[in-house]
Amino acid sequence: MIPSALEPLPQRIALVHEWFSPRSVGGAERVVEAVDSLLQRLGCEPQLAALVDAESCRQDSWLHGRSVLTSPIQSFPWGRSHVQQYLPLLPYAIEQIDLGGAELVISSSHLVAKGVLTGPDQLHLSYVHTPVRYAWDQMHAYLERSALARRGLGPLIRWQLHGLRQWDQLSAQRVDHLLANSRFTARRIRQYWGRDASVIHPPVEVNRFRWNADRDDVYLCLCRLVPYKRVDLVVDAFNRLGLPLYVVGDGPERARLESMAGPNVTLLGRQSGSQVEELMARCRAFVYAGLEDFGIAPVEAMAAGAPVIGLGRGGLLDTVRCAAAGLQQPTGVLFPEQTVESLVQAVEWFEHGRLWRSLDAEAIRQWAERFRPEAFAARFESALRLAWRAHRRSCAVAATDPAGMPGLSL
Repeated sequence: MIPSALEPLPQRIALVHEWFSPRSVGGAERVVEAVDSLLQRLGCEPQLAALVDAESCRQDSWLHGRSVLTSPIQSFPWGRSHVQQYLPLLPYAIEQIDLGGAELVISSSHLVAKGVLTGPDQLHLSYVHTPVRYAWDQMHAYLERSALARRGLGPLIRWQLHGLRQWDQLSAQRVDHLLANSRFTARRIRQYWGRDASVIHPPVEVNRFRWNADRDDVYLCLCRLVPYKRVDLVVDAFNRLGLPLYVVGDGPERARLESMAGPNVTLLGRQSGSQVEELMARCRAFVYAGLEDFGIAPVEAMAAGAPVIGLGRGGLLDTVRCAAAGLQQPTGVLFPEQTVESLVQAVEWFEHGRLWRSLDAEAIRQWAERFRPEAFAARFESALRLAWRAHRRSCAVAATDPAGMPGLSL
């Protein structure tokens, strides 16, 4: 007799993500790979599905040779390389993927993946990285930066985003169980979808980093150089402070940031994995001004023993223990407002208190260990088994009439 907590998972499992593309490799893709690896260790190779697939044909990809179900966007002009340009069609497209053969559907969703169609006898569990930012609370900031909106198409874009919000809320009701990557994301899910979500933090490869190197006096900022990361605040703050800063990353904001940067700020562009590991191991502190749903880079910095100076909102409230709050074993400093002045004050407090000496690198690393991939896998497996067990019981109850006799089928 197999204990109920270890009841076997079904063999017919589908794993859905928005898109598989070498142009998009980040935290969400790491989660999909981790879930796929977990399922394979449990003896269940999932059927992969996505709007488009440009990865399974690449020999150096973890998806090489795998079968991936795709949507009609796969055959559209530039669909595989620029799937986002078909945004108005993506809700329709994800619903065209036929997952009728799966008993269990797991989606990894930051846009439309959770919207795949499932039946009452299928279990759908969705790991949500974020409700669509630019359709909800960040719509106005998105429109301010939109080139199309500046060309007079703002009303059309607003109408399309209005429709996306309606579909986003409706499709969330079809999911059986929701998982969120942070408490912040869970609050947004409650606000926009009216649903509760369990929190499971995403996996972070903490073992990549060494924590016991000697520290330099240089501060480090590392992320994609896109507007919502607010690297402009970091550059402006360090221009005022006159302290040395390295900015690592690339993106559409790079030219503007280079024009802003003073002589103490160096933009290094994209760096290799080994170069990133070395920079994190030796920086005085890691600086982050973006409002993140979770934020993997700050956790990686802490895995390297580096204190984090970050915005005290969003996902960083789950990951950074603020020294100013009087917490035991602090791992950094959180500043309250997403402004240059607030960041400057935090760095000055960090400098005047010489916190890079008092914040223990080994203790910071130990805190980061709780986000390691093994912890994610254990929590995800537990949630999966509990959901599957509840689903089986629900199906069994549905198969009987109120008196407990087998139901009649017409």
